[in-house]
Amino acid sequence: MSKLLRKIDRKVVIVNLDPANECMTYKADIDIRDLIGLENVMDEHSLGPNGALVYCMEYLEKNLDWLLDQIKGDNATNFIFDLPGQVELYSHHDSLSNIFSKLSSVNHMQLCVVHLIDSHHCSDAGKFIAALMLSLNAMLKIGLPHINLLTKVDLLKQHADKIQFGIDFYTEVLDLNYLLDSLDSDNFTNKYKKLNSALVSIIEDYSLVSFHLVDMFKEQSLINVKKLVDKANGYVFKSDEGRHINSMLACAMGMSKNKQDTYYKLLEVENKIDQFLQHENTKAIQVQLLHKDPRASGAERLK
Repeated sequence: MSKLLRKIDRKVVIVNLDPANECMTYKADIDIRDLIGLENVMDEHSLGPNGALVYCMEYLEKNLDWLLDQIKGDNATNFIFDLPGQVELYSHHDSLSNIFSKLSSVNHMQLCVVHLIDSHHCSDAGKFIAALMLSLNAMLKIGLPHINLLTKVDLLKQHADKIQFGIDFYTEVLDLNYLLDSLDSDNFTNKYKKLNSALVSIIEDYSLVSFHLVDMFKEQSLINVKKLVDKANGYVFKSDEGRHINSMLACAMGMSKNKQDTYYKLLEVENKIDQFLQHENTKAIQVQLLHKDPRASGAERLK
């Protein structure tokens, strides 16, 4: 994503906030490991990896001026924060939520959370319910614009024989009662039938969670994600970005009333284009929803 943003002349700063991130595939401009290291915490306080990670986040929260000073020293338009993968930090613990809140209020940053879920979770009803609940919990806990992505869609067709429904069922989060019916009927699963039903009811009551497909190896897919993030955090396009991406909208900054009307018409057209590309991506992974019968047989679901 940073490469794509730099291609369209946006100044990008990558911030690594994962103290356990030892094998980075990118160069971090700001790195939490310059403040505190996971291994040192584990050795000094006799903590395991998870406990040490929580300690590091609490330490960062208490020493947030270090991060704020690092950010203030850079005139970037985009900051990409690479965060730890420990789910408890987003669903139960408060430090990251407090850090995001300070960044928004003190630095006036327009933040957007991009939550990544492996698409193979679609092949297991129980795992998908858990992924939905985690996404909802994080959305409510963090309280920021939130985009949920199903990643590695290029590998999804490898699990096609285990996928109960068409891909639209999972991205749009349709009637989840079908998921409950698809759970294996064994003694272990029956034991948690009421729990699964209650979780599904909570997810549907909030009706907040949906997913977008992304293939990190396809630039068009990354462009679509960039548009989603821009829309979520209110980014206004620079005047020359349209030269770098053919589908980029006309510059919205400083527009007259007539130009604003044209902009919104273009936005409507772009949304239709995005829907078409999403449909093409769905066909590419050969999983398609049958709207009349979401529980059709595997032979009917795949083309």
